[in-house]
Amino acid sequence: MQKAEKNTDNGKQDWDFSALFAALGDPTRLAIFDRLADGKPRSISVLSDDADMTRQAVTKHLRVLEAAGLVQNHRVGRESQYAFCPEQLAEARAYLDQVAGRWESALMRLKSFVEDGEA
Repeated sequence: MQKAEKNTDNGKQDWDFSALFAALGDPTRLAIFDRLADGKPRSISVLSDDADMTRQAVTKHLRVLEAAGLVQNHRVGRESQYAFCPEQLAEARAYLDQVAGRWESALMRLKSFVEDGEA
């Protein structure tokens, strides 16, 4: 899975958030991400303590989240600590707000068309 990148097709400067949404689309990754969203870095062993999966499985999920830009990996001695990255999520939120605005505008135009057509 690749990190979200800028999409420059058709001259647009939209971000390609497919990796981010795909990463969060898995319930296990979403649960791991939710645990890290409090801002406290955690090791793989701590994250796998409460999970019904092996450390290797947790590591695979963390790598997908990392590739999507949602978490960062920092080495502390021999341990890998994973921490929440709010920047990518904030960019995705801004994108979703923009999409919602376009839909709202389209719905208002449709409403106006329907109301004017019946008058």
